[in-house]
Amino acid sequence: MNLPPLNDAIAFALANVVDDAQKDRRDPSHSDIEFCITRWRLTAGDPNSQGQTVGKLKRVRSVLGWAIEHSYEDGCGFVSQLLAMVRTHGGFRPDSPNYVGQDAVVSLREVMASEGFSLTSEGELRPAALDALEGTELTDALGAYVRRAQKGAEDAALVVGTGKDLLEAIAAHVLRECWNTANPPHNFPAALGQAFVALDLKTPADTAASGEPPQHRLQRALYDAACAINTLRNKQGTGHGHPWLPTVTAEEARHATQVMGVVGELLLRTLRKKKGQ
Repeated sequence: MNLPPLNDAIAFALANVVDDAQKDRRDPSHSDIEFCITRWRLTAGDPNSQGQTVGKLKRVRSVLGWAIEHSYEDGCGFVSQLLAMVRTHGGFRPDSPNYVGQDAVVSLREVMASEGFSLTSEGELRPAALDALEGTELTDALGAYVRRAQKGAEDAALVVGTGKDLLEAIAAHVLRECWNTANPPHNFPAALGQAFVALDLKTPADTAASGEPPQHRLQRALYDAACAINTLRNKQGTGHGHPWLPTVTAEEARHATQVMGVVGELLLRTLRKKKGQ
């Protein structure tokens, strides 16, 4: 399941989508919102469940703020379900009494786009088709997946629309940007190694030199970590479902995804510096 992203900007934008304090009442109702909260086990972040009485905007904003800190993936699920409710109530149709307004739609579309997702005029949320992007746009879109991976979002390990996992996609992008390589090696360690070389990062193939910066040791370790994570991949499952081998526990998968985010950030940050972005 490709869950939507979640951050503070998205929390504010989605809260504005359900806000009806200054207008006639519209759906989804407080009862609908509570259904989503309960479904995704976010009651601990719900002020109305703690004896307070707040409007929809503050309620949704509080729940998502709590989820960002305590239950990220459940928060992403809440975003998905609440958006579906808004859509089915006609929230994205200008002729509907439940229309959320152009400003709210535009704001939500912009914050989702910054995280690699597109919001259609009908309210459908879809991962950006990365194969159609290149250059800085692709760097930014991959960066959105990296940020999700660093939070442990498992679906960020799969880069939708590329047939590659996150680090494969980033390595291929680096090689195209730096060396204009259209067909990177199919062997993951080789492709990643070439990407490291293209960015002047060290791999275990580079013998440690006396007095070298400690950052070089870290770079080698991160390369080794990425290769170790690659051995945990479900090669048949990538692009079609669970990205990890059946023997990998949920905790191990989350740790592996977070490390993918760290390595991915190193590559993209170094690429941006190299390109002067």
